[in-house]
Amino acid sequence: MPSGVWRQERGERVLGSPLWRAVAALVAGALPALAFPAPGLWWFAYAALVPWLLLIRSAGTPRRAALDGWLGGTGYMLAVHHWLMPSLHVFIVVLAALLGLLWAPWGLLVSRLLGGPSSGAGVAAAVIVVPCGWLMVELVRSWEGLGGPWGLLGASQWQVTPALRLASVGGVWLVSLLVVAVNTVLALLLTASAVRAVSVVPLMVAVVAVGAVWVWAPQPERTGTTRIAVVQPGVVEGPGSVQRRLARSEELTRALAGRDVDLVVWGESSVGVDPARHPEVTARIAALSRLVGADVLVNVDARQTDAAGRTGIFKSAVLVGPEGLTGDRYDKMRLVPFGEYVPARSALGWATSMGKAAGEDRLRGSRPVTMTLPGADGLHIGPLVCFESAFPDMSRRLTRDGAQLLIAQSSTSSFQNGWAPGQHASLGALRAAENGRPMVHATLTGVSAVYGPQGQRVGAPLGTETSGAAVYGVPLARGTTLYVRLGDWPLYGALGVLAAFCAFEGVRSLRRRGPAEPVGVVGAAGPAVGQGAVRPARTAPEAPAETTP
Repeated sequence: MPSGVWRQERGERVLGSPLWRAVAALVAGALPALAFPAPGLWWFAYAALVPWLLLIRSAGTPRRAALDGWLGGTGYMLAVHHWLMPSLHVFIVVLAALLGLLWAPWGLLVSRLLGGPSSGAGVAAAVIVVPCGWLMVELVRSWEGLGGPWGLLGASQWQVTPALRLASVGGVWLVSLLVVAVNTVLALLLTASAVRAVSVVPLMVAVVAVGAVWVWAPQPERTGTTRIAVVQPGVVEGPGSVQRRLARSEELTRALAGRDVDLVVWGESSVGVDPARHPEVTARIAALSRLVGADVLVNVDARQTDAAGRTGIFKSAVLVGPEGLTGDRYDKMRLVPFGEYVPARSALGWATSMGKAAGEDRLRGSRPVTMTLPGADGLHIGPLVCFESAFPDMSRRLTRDGAQLLIAQSSTSSFQNGWAPGQHASLGALRAAENGRPMVHATLTGVSAVYGPQGQRVGAPLGTETSGAAVYGVPLARGTTLYVRLGDWPLYGALGVLAAFCAFEGVRSLRRRGPAEPVGVVGAAGPAVGQGAVRPARTAPEAPAETTP
């Protein structure tokens, strides 16, 4: 037996084993995580799904295809959220398995469309419908209650300029569509030789489309520069850490005196008390504002009372000027499941004993807020808090409300040594490109970075080991992108494509059934075996066929 045939048969036997096939699905689903920071192999995203696609294609039954989709989705969620293990421990496996179920229908879709398309129409359907199915999975799991849009496949392209230009047209969703479409084409090229020539056509269409976006997509016009200072105190642990962190932030801010800054930004949870109830803390920050000559945007994680009279723990962006509190305050609207609240606490409250889940639920803000800096020519800023920078709709809403500068205050103190800090900071590039607005990602600990209106990095980031401050000349822009004007149109388009595909499949299934053939109808080639007809026994001699006059 030739060695190549032997290896192929041996591989088929291995994949035929339920255990080994399950392991292969988990590993194949985890591969795309390498395209995100920290590995940052962005180019790998365009081929990372191919093993998973081919595995599903080889499933012999729809049940097996759905199982491959589920296990691959579980591997994907574990890989892109592995840094949560110190907080959730074994519970992260349960969550990943539940969210992985979203890929089971996608597995059925892949099996149906990649199961050997032999025509141009089949190839076109696969290249269009498979990415749309993936996008629906990303949409559903992007709901805040399911963990939010962390690890969207398109987000792996945050440092690729053509991809950022594409994001300005259709957001991160359009980039995800492109990445999955390229993977689908590659999977088709590796299968039947009859479709290889046809499969090149969609790839060329994608290249032409990206080129057209590069040339014709409108881009905001640069209008000037603002000087933003980022203060990152770094990791401060042990007794009295809240007070010592505040003192370190004050020390770093004093060093900014005379540097002609327009705004000083502190990271998430930089102030551990309510400034309204602690005037001495407000006075200290106001003194810093007078010394530096700029307002200070701090972040409060403390028990407060909001405008509606609710009292509880809020995460709030608070602007402090030379005279004290300016009255501008934004309360975080989208909270991190388990990190800032426990869903269905009465049933899942036990999770707080297994990791670092929130002991008390934070309260949510009711609306986005834009703030105006009187000392910076009336610059309008749109604050977000940590996890919220992952949601494309939130920064888009702030841009439509007039924000000229997007600011995300964050802290990754629990995940300093993992992939989370770099991946979180990279989201700022996508939000900047989507909206045509610069974005400042300022962290208490982690990676602080600044991006221009087209997603390009401005200056050098502050790494996880840094305790310091930096001043960035941030370019401003006016005008809006197509994404700001049109919104999440790729999602609606994908939903329409899937609806049309399901309708087509339904009609096709009905046509296949058709009316039942009458029993006993005999054709020229011999008697027809219809519904209810009896085949002659194999042991009996075949009688000669009768012909009708």
